[in-house]
Amino acid sequence: MSLILTICMAVDPPRPKAMPLRALRAFEAAARHESFALAGEELGVTPGAIAQQIKLLEDWAGCRLFERKAQGVRLSEPGRAVLPALTAAFDALGASAQELRRAGMPGSIRIAALPSVAQLWLSPRLPALRAAFPELLISVTALERPPNLQRRILRSGAVFSQ
Repeated sequence: MSLILTICMAVDPPRPKAMPLRALRAFEAAARHESFALAGEELGVTPGAIAQQIKLLEDWAGCRLFERKAQGVRLSEPGRAVLPALTAAFDALGASAQELRRAGMPGSIRIAALPSVAQLWLSPRLPALRAAFPELLISVTALERPPNLQRRILRSGAVFSQ
């Protein structure tokens, strides 16, 4: 007597539901700041949008990531456990994206400065900089507040404050 075993596999097996990356990003910012308002400010959305993304992620993960209190939010144990890995992952993703942008823009420099510095100090010096480095593409952006150098991937940075 012989036994014949037939295994059937789908040619195109269904893929698992994608991770909610926008919700993970919202969670990482909210967890780092321990504030939906500060996370919303960082990501350019409202605190309500952050709360919506957190709820979506909690439903997807099947656990609470924050303890809601009258005076704000606090990370839960599962939230605290995954925060360092998520922060490292988003930092690595940001570094890779910057590397990709640099590859697409060789010979360029981006300068970010407070509006007064850009207008009063940098603007008169730009012609000399362009004359000294004619092959360099120079871009200037005015920022209302200094960048967070812990979160921005920069080749180099200098922040002057009083």
